[in-house]
Formats: sequence, structure tokens, C-alpha cells
Amino acid sequence: MDLGMIGLGRMGANMTERLIRGGHRVVGYARTPESVQKVMAVGAGGALSLDDLVRQLARPRNVWLMVPSGDPVDQTIDGLMPLLAPGDVIVDGGNSYYKDSMRRAARLTESGLHFVDVGTSGGIWGLAEGYSLMIGGDRAIIERLKPIFQTLAPAPDRGWGHVGPVGAGHFVKMVHNGIEYGMMQAIAEGFALMRKKEAFGLDLREVAEIWRYGSVVRSWLLDLVARALAENPDLEGISAYVTDSGEGRWTVLESLELEVAIPIITLALQRRFRSREADPFGDRLLAALRQQFGGHAVRHTA
Repeated sequence: MDLGMIGLGRMGANMTERLIRGGHRVVGYARTPESVQKVMAVGAGGALSLDDLVRQLARPRNVWLMVPSGDPVDQTIDGLMPLLAPGDVIVDGGNSYYKDSMRRAARLTESGLHFVDVGTSGGIWGLAEGYSLMIGGDRAIIERLKPIFQTLAPAPDRGWGHVGPVGAGHFVKMVHNGIEYGMMQAIAEGFALMRKKEAFGLDLREVAEIWRYGSVVRSWLLDLVARALAENPDLEGISAYVTDSGEGRWTVLESLELEVAIPIITLALQRRFRSREADPFGDRLLAALRQQFGGHAVRHTA
């Protein structure tokens, strides 16, 4: 099956390579010629522009976007719309906000174009292990794209599925990432507690290895903890600064709209915010308040 891939960062490039290995014809386009050259080296076709990419695809055309969420998606769609014809499909496989996906689908429908939102999980390991695909859109169009999904997934019969109408794919991926925040935070806190128990001299890498097999908390995240600790037991050179992709925020906002309590995910997001403050004003104010009402000593900065 023909597919145009727009956005050839590490994940987009890996997906392109997996598709080529699966027998599909892929034409890649990115802003930098170097990125295009890399996918051409593994068998993809290369495009110099959106127009060049569209002209190389057989109709009905299938174009997959792997670009950053927000304006880059809208700008790419704006550039594609005059070039595509009724019946063509745009797939957004990035981490877009589900309400944006619903808006984009409505706009494309007016021009006779189809839109499919695919929540994609797998990161840098997807090339070898396959990707988890949460798909939203019209069932007939998803059936048409089925060979693509089967190739990208860990296996043709698992790891992917049509979860609902347009927007549902990115909604499910949003919640998936929110859950991921909570799981990561719990793991990090547990290992921090064990590290602090110096009297036992625990080997945290060994603990992670033990837990990987037979434990109730065994998981891919725990596999990655074991790998990270084997490479760098004390995490030397890694700053305690944790970013977020935005999906945790959207998950928390959705919980407020639906009035569903998700305290673990919310606190995990807040903890990431806290990690970015080297000397938070709120904590300094707490120290000042204790001094004001109780005369407690404060530590002064140098």
C-alpha cells in the first residue's frame, strides 16, 4: 500500500522503516533534506515538497502526519488540502489534542477528505517491537488502512484497534499518557525510598531485575528502570528536571470537565511542575511563615 509520511523525526523515521520492511511503499517528506535522505537510505521514496509527495502517491492517497501537535498539524493540513482530492485520507499519528482532531475532521469532511486520528505509543522501541495504535475515525476508512495498522502493530491481530469515532483515538492516547505519568511517579518514589534506606545497602538495579519476573508490578516501565540503572546506577549527570508533553494536562482538564476524580495522575503532573523549580517561592514562603508565627529558624542563602 502507498503511504506518504510527513515528519521524519526519530519516531516517524522508524515507522517508515517498519512499513518498508512490511512491503509497503512509503514516500517521506520533512523540512530538512537530511531527514529525507535517511529514510531514502532504507528504501523509502523522497519528496522535496508537499506537492512532490502528493504527486508520487497512487489514488486514493493516504498521508500520515508525524509532526508536533498544535499549529504544525494545522499548517501541514492547510498545505495539503489544495493538493488532495475527495476520497484521500489524512492520518494524524502524533500526540494531538482530541478536540483539535474533531475540529480538523469536520473541516476536511467539507472538502470530501477523510481524517483518522491514531494515538501511537511505542517510542524509540517501536521499530523492533511494534507500535500500540489507538484509532479513531470512520470504520470503512480504517478497514481500508488495515494493512498499514497491521504492519505497524506488534502483530497483525494485537496491539491496535478501532476505538471509536474521530477524536476517540487521541482521547484514549491522552488517558494512556496520563496513566503513564502516575505509574512513572509511583516507580520513581518507590526507588527513591529504597535508596534512602542506606542501612540495607540495597542494589536498586538488582531489585528492579527481581521485580521484572513474577512480580505484580512487573512492566515495560520497570524493564526500562532496570536498563537505566544498569547503565548509570547513580544517574550521574541527569538533572532532576522532568518535562511533560501536554497530554497529562489535557487528561487533568478532562477530569475537571467530567467531574471524575483522578488524584494520582493530577499529583504526578504537579510533581513534574515542581521538578522544574530549583528554589520555589512557595517553599520559601512556608519557611518565612514558620519564622513569623513561631520564631523558627530559617536557612539563609549564600
